[in-house]
Amino acid sequence: MPGGDGTGPDGQGAVAGRGRGRGQGRGLGGGFARGPDGECRCPNCGHREPHQLGVPCYDRKCPKCGSPMTRA
Repeated sequence: MPGGDGTGPDGQGAVAGRGRGRGQGRGLGGGFARGPDGECRCPNCGHREPHQLGVPCYDRKCPKCGSPMTRA
């Protein structure tokens, strides 16, 4: 065993499988994706429209007042 500490070659032994802190947590933005359903809402006038898959609500403008929409 290299070093005589019981770890053996890389990837084997007592420390294998513990990782380096990667792959844990919810991902970028907090991981609270709302999926394909739902609706977009205007924070200014309250107008609501169905959410379109692949089009973020913040990229859409309210057809009534022109403000950017938010996800409801």
